[in-house]
Amino acid sequence: MTLDLLRFTTAGSVDDGKSTLIGRLLYDSKQVFEDQLAQVAQASERRGGSGTLDLALLTDGLRAEREQGITIDVAYRYFATARRRFIIADCPGHRQYTRNMVTGASTADVSVVLLDARRGVLEQSKRHAFISALLGIPEMVVAINKMDLVDYSQARYEELVVEFEGFARKLRGGKNPRRIATSYIPMSALNGDNVVDLSQPMPWYDGPPLLELLEQVEVAYDHPGEKPARFPVQWVIRPGASVAASDLAVSDIAAPAIHLPGGGPTEDYRGYSGQLASGALRLGDEVTVLPTGTRTRIAGIDTYDGELEEALAPMSLTLRLEDELDVSRGELICHPEEAPAVARELEADVCWMAEQPLRAGSRYVLKHTSRSATAMVESIEDMIDVHTLERVAPSAGERPPIEDRQAQLALNDIGRVRLRTSAPLVFDPYTSNRRTGSFILIDESSNGTVGAGMIAALATQRSVA
Repeated sequence: MTLDLLRFTTAGSVDDGKSTLIGRLLYDSKQVFEDQLAQVAQASERRGGSGTLDLALLTDGLRAEREQGITIDVAYRYFATARRRFIIADCPGHRQYTRNMVTGASTADVSVVLLDARRGVLEQSKRHAFISALLGIPEMVVAINKMDLVDYSQARYEELVVEFEGFARKLRGGKNPRRIATSYIPMSALNGDNVVDLSQPMPWYDGPPLLELLEQVEVAYDHPGEKPARFPVQWVIRPGASVAASDLAVSDIAAPAIHLPGGGPTEDYRGYSGQLASGALRLGDEVTVLPTGTRTRIAGIDTYDGELEEALAPMSLTLRLEDELDVSRGELICHPEEAPAVARELEADVCWMAEQPLRAGSRYVLKHTSRSATAMVESIEDMIDVHTLERVAPSAGERPPIEDRQAQLALNDIGRVRLRTSAPLVFDPYTSNRRTGSFILIDESSNGTVGAGMIAALATQRSVA
């Protein structure tokens, strides 16, 4: 039996103990090898640890991170228990590395937001909690850390729960309400209280420790039938077709061995490969290919292990259709009665990740599922104030006079942007489907990713706060 996989991220302000928490989680769940422990013990001794292990060193792998005692890049760690497999994304807490946090949290099922029990809810704590909600992470665990430094005070814990809950309620409202469940755990990552085992100094806490909670959380694909089927085509397989040099970017010279049912000839094989982004597809289902709108039925579902009667997200597979259609990379196959939107104009919340600001009139390559198109920024509608979660007028930079200033999104800003694309996109609102509602913006000159977007609506549909 294959255990299901849970992806979770740790977030919060700098020095809240994120790396220490992950180190403690790995150490107490017996997921650290002896040679790793030896290296951490040597590094701890060099840093004046006086015989104690600095468990944060298990995740802070960059030299600059260890020298400064901070997390800079996103660190990924894998571990497993008897009940579930896990991938941890340890995200940096500094504001200047917010873009790294967006990257690490983009695929998470759970966000663990740490608070320092002494300092309370800080700006970066709110920023990371808001980004977690904006990214559609369905579960948030607020880990109130360093309880040992406030004498394991129940009153202080309850005070912080009330303070954060007031902020968390705002996350569930606004233009695009997010359904996000919030749990609270008092802990001391340094001493291991309520991380893997329940805390002895905090008998007043009657909930589960962090690891037990993570083992019980439902993952995104537990109920694939609850969302409409979305199958972005990544590759058209035709073993008998010749490959032109211009097609090498989207095809592969060496096609895989295809074995048809009954041993039929492979020259007539035509399949459409990709990963099922959501929902389920069954043999014989009527489907439509977007953006063309052509309808047909599923003639076969092929996988590495053989044919299937039904495919569930997130399987990788190849579809065979009853009719020979002109289907290319970037098109999407779905059920006609549950079709997504098809449009060239859209509104999206964009997290800006580049030093050069985003301004109206700029052009970028937009990568959405398996489709790429040129996108022009028509306007910047507003920005989000992470303190109040209110949408405010976008900043105008520092260039006088006022009439010459231009709205912009600077590094780490988040705002609502209107985009027009060179080709129609097939999408859902991000709140409905994270896979088909997200995209990235790429600078054509540097080929660097400069923004991450979450589609809110068609540009012609104005939502009201």
